[in-house]
Amino acid sequence: MTAPERQLADLFVEMTNTHDPDLVDRFVAEDYLNHNDFVADGREANRQFWAAFFAGLPDVHVTMEDLIISGDRVVGRFVYRGTHTGDLLGIPASGKPVEMRSIDIWRVRDGMFVEHWDELNLMQMFQQIGALPSLGAPQARA
Repeated sequence: MTAPERQLADLFVEMTNTHDPDLVDRFVAEDYLNHNDFVADGREANRQFWAAFFAGLPDVHVTMEDLIISGDRVVGRFVYRGTHTGDLLGIPASGKPVEMRSIDIWRVRDGMFVEHWDELNLMQMFQQIGALPSLGAPQARA
């Protein structure tokens, strides 16, 4: 039998991989608190964010690398891969491949995610799509 908290994380992966933002109804509470500058609080704001995300990366696929469940917390490490063929966070399509990593922490209450924190490698993603310059090490001078 799978822990209910694991089922919530699996629903998140299913929602992302099927590109169906309406699945948030099955794992995000209506009064969801989101500690992320890109997403407002509430289930409906979460649904709208994912619809826009899927428009920017219509072939996105997520892989769950790790999942830790402790008390009322679920912590996951995820890798998203897709192609930037639509507007994404206000950045026009570049046609470039994207790999984004995240560490997400959710708080669970009454069988739903009720609060969320995350860390994203957005700087690298923005570099991949050309919105930021590469910040590689300077080349040695001869």
